Amino acid sequence: MSHRFEVRVYYEDTDLAGIVYYANYLKFIERARSEWVRALGIDQSALKAGQGIVFAVRRVEADYLSPALFDDLLSVETVLTGLTGARISLRQIVSRGGAVLFRADVTLVCLGAGGAPARIPADIRQLLGESRETSRP
Repeated sequence: MSHRFEVRVYYEDTDLAGIVYYANYLKFIERARSEWVRALGIDQSALKAGQGIVFAVRRVEADYLSPALFDDLLSVETVLTGLTGARISLRQIVSRGGAVLFRADVTLVCLGAGGAPARIPADIRQLLGESRETSRP
């Protein structure tokens, strides 16, 4: 199942040329990932408080394809593309009216106490795995 999150481009998101500043796409996809996890029923605050587990970005490969402009309504689609014991791979696409503007492949890792790698808890892996199964054609 892909998850969609809408974001409006505000003046503060743009640069002197009036287009979205490149680093702000990373903020947009971060918000979308947070909402995707929330929609799956995963409470990240409770996970951190109860088990000391957090997710961190390990890698981002991004393609900037076309500029977004002030006041655009953007859609961020998040799709799970891979899942291992300690890693989550995602494809995130930012589009406007169906036109793809930005695409990123993101790798998240699960970290425990002190920032050491940790296994994703089984119940979380199950929720993530179910989202992946429902996103297949």
